[in-house]
Amino acid sequence: MRLVLLGPPGAGKGTQASNLAAHLGVPHISTGDMFREAAASGTELGALVSSYMESGGLVPDDVTISVVRRRLSLEDCGMGFILDGFPRTLPQARALDETLEEMDATLDAVVNISVPDEVLVRRSSGRRTCSRCGRTYHLEYDPPEREGLCDDCGGELVHRSDDREETVLQRLHVYGERTAPLVDYYRSRSLLRTVDGDSSIDEVFERIRSALEAAPE
Repeated sequence: MRLVLLGPPGAGKGTQASNLAAHLGVPHISTGDMFREAAASGTELGALVSSYMESGGLVPDDVTISVVRRRLSLEDCGMGFILDGFPRTLPQARALDETLEEMDATLDAVVNISVPDEVLVRRSSGRRTCSRCGRTYHLEYDPPEREGLCDDCGGELVHRSDDREETVLQRLHVYGERTAPLVDYYRSRSLLRTVDGDSSIDEVFERIRSALEAAPE
C-alpha cells in the first residue's frame, strides 16, 4: 500500500506513520529520514542536502523532489510506503505523481489527520525535552516523575524554542498557506480520507484503519 499522511505540525503524523508501517509491513519514510540518508550517501545530491541542513535553511523543492525520487527507487519501497512530511506543496505533490507514474505505480490513499489549532498549540507548548538524552515529555499528557527532570537520565527538561506558542502559531500559519491546499488537491482525485486526530494514539490509529477501508471523500 502506498500512502501519504497529511496534517499540521503536532497532529501526530510521525507516530501514526510508524504504527501504520509496522501494521502494513512497508517502510515509513519521513522528510527528515530522507535528508539524513541522502546527506550520508556521499553523493553530489547528498552533499547539497547536507549544505542546506548545516546552514539551517529550507531544502528547496527541486532538491527535496530529487531526494524523494532516490528514496522511492530503493528496493524496500517495492511493496509500498508511507510518506510523512512529503509532499508539503502543490509542486511537490505533482512531482510525486510524476515519480509514481515513472514507477508504474499510484497512490492508494491520502490520510489527513485533522486537529484543531488550539489543541495543537496545547500539545506543543506543553512539550519538554531532556537536554541530555533528548527524551520528550508533556506536562499534561506524559509528565516526568520528578518535575523538571528526565526519568531516564536525570537531565534537565527544557522548553525548546520551536515548542513555544508563538513559534507553533507561525508554523500553523505556514502550513495553512503551503500545505493545506493539498487537502483539496487529493480530494479532487478521490484519494482523501480525513480522520479526527484529537484523541489517543490508539483511537486515532483505529480511525485511520477504518478510513482506509472506507470510500474516499
